Amino acid sequence: MKKTAYWVLVVSIIFSFCASGTSSIENYHQAFPIVEPDPGHTKLRLSKEGLEAIERITTPIAAVAVIGPYRSGKSFLLNQLLSLSCYEGFGVGHMRDTKTKGIWVWGTPIEVDIDGVTTSVFYLDTEGFESVGKSNVYDDRIFALATVMSSVLVYNLPETIREADIARLSFAVELAEEFYGRVKGQDVAFEPAKLLWLIQRDFLQGKSVQEMVHEALLHVPNSDGNKNIDMVNQIRDSLAIMGDNSTAFSLPQPHLQRTKLCDMKDGELDPAYVTKRDQLKQLVTSIIRPKIVQGRPLNGKEFVAFLEQILEALNKGEIPSTGSLVEVFNKGILERCLKLYSERMKKVHLPIFEQSLVEYHDSSMAEAMKLFEEQHFGRHHAKKSVVQLEEEIDKLYRNVIMANEYQSSKLCEGLYTSCEDKMDHLQVLRLPSMAKFNAGFLQCNQSFEHECVGPAKTNYERRMMKMLGKSRSLFIKEYNHRLFNWLVAFSLVMVVVGRFIIKFILIEIGAWVLFIFLETYTRMFWSAESLYYNPVWHVIVATWETLVYSPILDLDRWAIPVGVIVAVFILYWRCYGKRKQGSGWVLPLYNNQKGGSNRPRSD
Repeated sequence: MKKTAYWVLVVSIIFSFCASGTSSIENYHQAFPIVEPDPGHTKLRLSKEGLEAIERITTPIAAVAVIGPYRSGKSFLLNQLLSLSCYEGFGVGHMRDTKTKGIWVWGTPIEVDIDGVTTSVFYLDTEGFESVGKSNVYDDRIFALATVMSSVLVYNLPETIREADIARLSFAVELAEEFYGRVKGQDVAFEPAKLLWLIQRDFLQGKSVQEMVHEALLHVPNSDGNKNIDMVNQIRDSLAIMGDNSTAFSLPQPHLQRTKLCDMKDGELDPAYVTKRDQLKQLVTSIIRPKIVQGRPLNGKEFVAFLEQILEALNKGEIPSTGSLVEVFNKGILERCLKLYSERMKKVHLPIFEQSLVEYHDSSMAEAMKLFEEQHFGRHHAKKSVVQLEEEIDKLYRNVIMANEYQSSKLCEGLYTSCEDKMDHLQVLRLPSMAKFNAGFLQCNQSFEHECVGPAKTNYERRMMKMLGKSRSLFIKEYNHRLFNWLVAFSLVMVVVGRFIIKFILIEIGAWVLFIFLETYTRMFWSAESLYYNPVWHVIVATWETLVYSPILDLDRWAIPVGVIVAVFILYWRCYGKRKQGSGWVLPLYNNQKGGSNRPRSD
């Protein structure tokens, strides 16, 4: 029994946990706040309950928002559009303070078929303007948020259209100029809300409501140059941008006793009002469209994400502006453009010459700016985003320049060090060779010229030329002295070899001639320095260079192996060469036999 009770408890806990993870709202047939004022009543914040009611929707969403002054009957109007009583729908206030705080949504959307697509239509109630204890900035934020997030914006005005009512449309006009003025076919901005002027007035004095709106939007004479009138006149001019995107509708008062409206049925209301109300329902249904952002309709979760972006933008700074809205919406596009630029620049194999890097930068930046131009939000305020994009690209470009300079310095430093080591090695050759030095010098110079690239090349070229010139001067200075000493030692060695080892008299004679010339003749007639300019010395140097270094044989590298091979050959010849019969020599050799000649005696 205890075990059964235990498992019942566990299952109930798991079930309640799962249920709480999906949704905390059981009844959606009520109004929920989606945006609330902060404690200072200046900025807005999201409300979890209302967002849950929206997030659950998987079909495209459209929103109808009603805005207007406080105590102008917005909540009652929404209840009428939803066919709800005041006790079922949005709360209606009869006192002087405003009932609705922030923005509220009716939790159960109305499903409408729009062009064959089932669309969930939410109705939004907004806090009224000009109520006590609020700042104008707060009113502007409410108006701006309703303007951006709605598909149909019902501007509910009692009696007539005032200058202040037109001035409040400045944000909607700015949005129209920034977002709605885009070239058609470029699905990059959200579509505008349909502006519905709703004038609650019994008598229009023989004019249609459209004529009334038209007259209200005519220029006001401003001979005194009043700045406020100029501003409102500019708004009037700009409203023409919305064109077919706005319409007007009149609605008579439902009853003279406004405080008792919630208790009245349709039969008790003014018949003219009921007729016009039903026409208004049909009008709203006919102009409603799904909320389109970047070319596609939004479902519940996407709509909430869109709302979060808007709220972030509108809360930015002291005063809400389309500039901040454009900046937030372009944030993701800027990141994509920077990513495109960065990826293109990563394909550049550093180091490269500065001009080539500039060309890569220009082409990559052109691609990034082209992508931004195709996808960005806004027109006028987008210039700020363009400047920001250029600044961010410039930062990335400076990093690439620094990387290019570092890689160039690293590469050229390695080549310089390698050449310096090679020049030092050529200075201490066992057998000094001008030809080998020149070949190494040329190879170093060519490899540096071809392989060292980038901005550091100019600096390292100067260092390279200075180092090579110094090495060349030092080598030439030591070359003649070392060669002279080598030739003196070589002549003595060849005397010994020709006399005692090979016993080749011509080698011995040649070695003695070379030795005498170097040691005696030069001391009698020339100084050691003047010898280096004598044609005879040039012949000797040319012969030495031919023997010591050639493209085929580098005697400095192979001196020891060649010496070993020659020594082995001489030993072999000394030990076994004379035993072979018929071995004759073209050149005379020394005769080592004792007792004179082997010729037969004549007697």
